[in-house]
Amino acid sequence: SAMSPTLARRGARALAASITRLGFAPGHASSRRGLASTRPDAYLARSSPPSSSSSTSGLPRFAALLGTAAASAGAYAFLLDDEQSSAAQFKLFEYLAPAMRLMDPETAHNVGIELLARGVAPVETRRDPPELAVDAWGLRFTNPIGLAAGFDKDAKAFPALQAMGFGFVEIGSVTPKPQPGNPKPRVFRLKELGAVINRYGFNSEGHEPARKRLEAYRADTFATQSEFDATPPPEGGARNGHVTVPPRLAGRGAPVGVNLGKNKLTPEAAAADDYALGVRALGHTADYIVVNISSPNTPGLRALQGKAHLKGLLRKVLGARDEAAKRSRTGGETHAHKPPVLLKIAPDLTDSDIKDVAYAATSCGVDGIIVSNTTIARPNVVAAHEKGGEAGGLSGKPLMDPSTKVLARVYELTGGKIPLVGCGGVASGRDAYEKIRAGASLVQTYTAFAYAGPALVPAMKAELAACLREDGYKSVAEAIGAAHRKEGR
Repeated sequence: SAMSPTLARRGARALAASITRLGFAPGHASSRRGLASTRPDAYLARSSPPSSSSSTSGLPRFAALLGTAAASAGAYAFLLDDEQSSAAQFKLFEYLAPAMRLMDPETAHNVGIELLARGVAPVETRRDPPELAVDAWGLRFTNPIGLAAGFDKDAKAFPALQAMGFGFVEIGSVTPKPQPGNPKPRVFRLKELGAVINRYGFNSEGHEPARKRLEAYRADTFATQSEFDATPPPEGGARNGHVTVPPRLAGRGAPVGVNLGKNKLTPEAAAADDYALGVRALGHTADYIVVNISSPNTPGLRALQGKAHLKGLLRKVLGARDEAAKRSRTGGETHAHKPPVLLKIAPDLTDSDIKDVAYAATSCGVDGIIVSNTTIARPNVVAAHEKGGEAGGLSGKPLMDPSTKVLARVYELTGGKIPLVGCGGVASGRDAYEKIRAGASLVQTYTAFAYAGPALVPAMKAELAACLREDGYKSVAEAIGAAHRKEGR
């Protein structure tokens, strides 16, 4: 529900105070999740402090400058109603986004995560247009635009990203044991092409820190949607009435996905065990789980998409998920938490490979497929760029067309029977609409968000809603797979 003007204004002051405080005391985590947070967020207060691996010497100075700007904006937002306050917040961050690009890409990424983890982000108080709502896997998405894995690798920033208005946020990839990833530099901007090449290599703090953060969030902020749905409203009125309801069950949070990876040193033959470990360690905190076997930056990982491994791996993961659901039911839980399992595939598969993946996924009972990860291909325009020869996965605008073609093919092969998530090159509401018409129920962005910052989120939603209206669709569901139907309808 919309936040009261009093709370929005109070939140504006809180942002100014928390960012300014951050600028002078970088070790202090703000207790506010965002600009207009309705209550102190124990999730952030209980989160671990920034790791030395991700903090940078540039953070305090940058944050102090940002604090000055935000203090001015906070004073202005104080005078505005909810809708205007949200618009002003996003406008502020739109102006600040180019400053992030003054840093090298990995430093900018780390600074962004640390700021978000302290609640330095705009908060969306405007309702999503009802036509953007999507139901998939028993989950409710108020809009279909999510943030892909790879941004919030260790589950530090997702509450602020949710509050920003994403329909869902996917954390990870998380590996069982901590690992540093590949040597630096390992991220390269191709700014003129709206693209990035990365070879991070699953840098991860491991399951344990992510588990603690996710469990704290589930205990203090929002329960999983399955628990929310399984909990009857209190007698005598709605959840948000005068009856006391635990805050975590007072509303339905945007879905949080957990993307699982394998450790670099885990041999191919034992890879399935790493994913099963992830389900057991983190599955109870996830609204959905993703099996990522398509990053190009871990040796041998993409081989797991082949016939020889895929079915066995998926069966092991689904078995671990089902076993955990049984345990949650017998362990005195109010419901059996059985999160959907999605498979994330590469865009570089041959048609024969795509057929094998689609067959394995549907025959094993996988709940959905994310199409796609980054590409190792280098289109001519990329190859000609000074950074185009860097090894790693290419993301951003050049990935839009090839990944959408694979998405359309997977939709054809699965007959629209399982929800698909379109990922790769999504930089606008119209791009999202194209993915939906090709067969996606949901879409994800990442690289465009890294370039444009938070202002991209409301802009994408507004443009997607306009695309639906233009073509006479009353909902996203009506447009899914439209490109495959007669006359594109």
